[in-house]
Amino acid sequence: MLSSPLILHFPSSMPMTDDQFFEFCQENRDLRIERNKFGDISIMSPAGSETGNREVNILGQLWVWSEKDGTGITFSSSTGFKLSTGAERSPDASWIKLERWNQLTPQQQKKFAPICPDFVIELRSPSDNLQPLKDKMQEYMQEPEIKLGLLIDRKNRRVYIYRPGQIEECLENPDAVNCEPILPGFILNMGKIW
Repeated sequence: MLSSPLILHFPSSMPMTDDQFFEFCQENRDLRIERNKFGDISIMSPAGSETGNREVNILGQLWVWSEKDGTGITFSSSTGFKLSTGAERSPDASWIKLERWNQLTPQQQKKFAPICPDFVIELRSPSDNLQPLKDKMQEYMQEPEIKLGLLIDRKNRRVYIYRPGQIEECLENPDAVNCEPILPGFILNMGKIW
């Protein structure tokens, strides 16, 4: 059965500040919570065990590459970022160049950092509708800092590749996804993700 996140709409007369939203998320740590540019809150259930395992395989590969490369840092799905549109998003895995990350104040780094990652990955769970994830990827691509995005659709064994100013590319059942030149030397092995 496909599902969509629960969406909470707030009246425009009652906007939630960034600090209030951060506190709301901290009080509800067992949920995956995001906010779109209109202030609507999406509440998603935690990932199933199989999806969580595939997610950690993605994150592990990205982290190992990042540690060797040394030019940036990796973030997990529990990390929120505030985009320039005002939306707060939590990609399943992401990476930011150190020079950009280090421009943020320590206070900004502690909450939902006001920065869009250079690279994001979203993993479709078996119960997820595909179109909302594609919409989310398009939202990332509107950010000036983003360089590359991957949407992994395990159900159909497809990887959608997003690059700024380019049409979405779809790979059918790839063995690996080459993320160069944005992430030099990083090739995502799909063997343990499918």
